[in-house]
Amino acid sequence: VLSHNLCTVLNVPHDPVALEEHFRDDDEGPVSNQGYMPYLNKFILEKVQGNFDKVEFNRMCWTLCAKKNLSKSPLLISDEDAFKVWVIFNFLSEDKYPLIIVPEEIEYLLKKLTEAMGAGWQQEQFDHYKIALNTSREGLSAWELIDLIGSGQFSKGMDRQTVSMAINEVFNELILDVLKQGYMLKKGHKRKNWTERWFVLKPNIISYYVSEDLKDKKGDIILDGNCYVEALPDKDGKKCLFLIKCLDKSFEISASDKKKKQEWIQAIQTTVNLLKAGSPPPHKEARQKRKELRQKLLAEQEELERQMKELQTANENKQKELETVRKQLEAAAARAAEEEKKRLQTQVELQDRFSLELEREKMVRQKMEEQVAQKSSELEQYLQRVRELEEMYKQLQEALEDEKQARQDEETVRKLQARLLEEESAKRAELEKWHLQQQQTIQMTEAEKQELENQRMIKEQALQVAMQQLEQLELERKEALEQYEEVKKKLETAANNTKSWKDKVAHHEGLIRLIEPGSKNPHLITNWGPAAFTEAELEQRQKSWKGKKATSE
Repeated sequence: VLSHNLCTVLNVPHDPVALEEHFRDDDEGPVSNQGYMPYLNKFILEKVQGNFDKVEFNRMCWTLCAKKNLSKSPLLISDEDAFKVWVIFNFLSEDKYPLIIVPEEIEYLLKKLTEAMGAGWQQEQFDHYKIALNTSREGLSAWELIDLIGSGQFSKGMDRQTVSMAINEVFNELILDVLKQGYMLKKGHKRKNWTERWFVLKPNIISYYVSEDLKDKKGDIILDGNCYVEALPDKDGKKCLFLIKCLDKSFEISASDKKKKQEWIQAIQTTVNLLKAGSPPPHKEARQKRKELRQKLLAEQEELERQMKELQTANENKQKELETVRKQLEAAAARAAEEEKKRLQTQVELQDRFSLELEREKMVRQKMEEQVAQKSSELEQYLQRVRELEEMYKQLQEALEDEKQARQDEETVRKLQARLLEEESAKRAELEKWHLQQQQTIQMTEAEKQELENQRMIKEQALQVAMQQLEQLELERKEALEQYEEVKKKLETAANNTKSWKDKVAHHEGLIRLIEPGSKNPHLITNWGPAAFTEAELEQRQKSWKGKKATSE
């Protein structure tokens, strides 16, 4: 019976012989061995040509499954509306069994219904519902979707008739491919009279009926890429006119108002453009795009899960490696503890052995101490004398270091004194030069007196600065002399210390011979003590100073 009804609805010839051959009786039963799906695919679905009423086919399938699966609780929608929701579910559901509709498609359908009812979309309410749904399952079955819409959860405040009209409108758009429908006036081709008709726009045809119940069909307008639509001016007392031009016929139509006219022109022109481009209807194209987007997101999610799984595997491997290393460390620690135990045992044995040897050595040592005690007094006297000599030697070394440091300080002071003398001689030569220039300036003519007076003032200021610098150098020279006196006193003190230690060393049987630094060149003696220069260096500096003085004169 099922196969015969399917063949009737799908316009496929029924073959009872093939049916009997496919489902021949055997020990396991008529259906269990072969199964019904192979027969359905081979003898029925493969022969379908597409020239059947899809609504009737859906209604037959609905009849087979609705009684068993439809909820027994009362719903706010009729059985006919539940059937239309079931058909819409089959259109929007995923292409895998068991069939479910994902939350994205549920949102799309509920938005369509809300828009058709003229109500506002409650996004926050749906977000809460979506969160609760995602925690328990991936989507809804057809019967759960019917329960959701029939419960009125997203259509609160709407009556049954409004909900039914919204479901019918969405059903016409998504399933029957109705892009637009409504009453308009059409001009006849023969009698040229105007008659009201119910127009239904589909992707490739415009059908017009006597009324909206679609029972009495009056004709079709076949659309293709060569058709076009244009507005017409008002005439013959008719307003809001537009023309649909096809290859064989033209149709003049009058809309109820300008808004309806513009909507129909735009809808028909969009349909023609889609036919030219070979594109599917907008709702089917949008469904395909949503499906591709979900597949892309699913692929990205799977790739992310794969990467997370790889990371988890790598982490587990690392954990295993760490566990292996930990076990190795524990084994090594156990071995180390065993070795430490053996070492301690060996150490105890060695200590016992050494204690015996120490007892024997103690006896020997007592005998040796008695022998050593006799010589200890002699060694004590000798060591006392050596310590005194070492102490004297250390003090002598310190005195020599002080003398060396004093001579280095003396050399530094001498160099500083020489630099100050050079600077003093240079400043004196410069002062004499400025003094001569000042005397020459006074002897100039009266015409240049004013200008020279200005220069003289500048030079006097420079002379004052130079005098201040000279005074500063004089102070520095005095400070250097004071430092020199201090260094000289330190040197004399160091020399006296050296001499006293030399006498002490000579007194102790001459064990240490002092090495005294000597001067290679004879030094000059000034009023302040030993000079900083030799006689030859002083003559050289006097010649240099006289030469500078002669040059400045």
